[in-house]
Parts: sequence; C-alpha cells; structure tokens
Amino acid sequence: MPLKIRRQPRRKTVVQPVPPAGADAAIPTRADPALVKALARAFRYQKLLDQGRYASVSEMAKGEKIERGYLGCLLRLTLLAPDIVQAILDGRQVEGATLATLLAGLPIAWQDQRTSLGQG
Repeated sequence: MPLKIRRQPRRKTVVQPVPPAGADAAIPTRADPALVKALARAFRYQKLLDQGRYASVSEMAKGEKIERGYLGCLLRLTLLAPDIVQAILDGRQVEGATLATLLAGLPIAWQDQRTSLGQG
C-alpha cells in the first residue's frame, strides 16, 4: 500500500491514501500520544520493578530522576483493565479516558473502572 509521510514540527505522520469507492475502509482513529506515552512508561517502570532492577518505588524515582508521587500515579496505569488499555492504544478510548483522569485515580476492580469511564 503506498504511503505518504507528512513531516510536522517534532513529529512525522503517516497519511494513508483514500480508499477507492466501494472498498471497505477502516474507521480512522487517532490515539492520544500523551496517554500512549504514559502507558508505555508505566508498563516499562512496572517491568523494571518486576525484574528487580529497583527495590522500591523511591529508589526507582531517584534512579529515573522523576518525582516519586508522579511515578506512583504512572504505575497505577498498569492496573487498568486490558480492554481499556487496548482501546487507548487503538485510539478508541471514551472521552472520559484522558491522562489527567487516569492519573487522578480509578477503582481497582475492572468493572468499576469501566463504569467510572462510562463504558458500561
């Protein structure tokens, strides 16, 4: 499939060609880059803890040179329901699933998370 790369300040965007008439076209989505980046960092930090590279969150915060409180908030993102994480990565998250909302905290139970975000 031919692709174009559109260059913008600090980012590159892949532009897909317009599908021919009558062809099945996927619904265009756009993942929130800040939210995706926060999720990636959260799962990376959790992996570092699981591997034993850091003994505690405080030690990791010093080692990674970030605030301990922010690190704790990021690590809570790893407790999100898998379908919510997948929706965020696919760019299909509900309006309430913003980085600020997720960092503020959600319930631990996955069904309660879905309810809080309005997913049912």
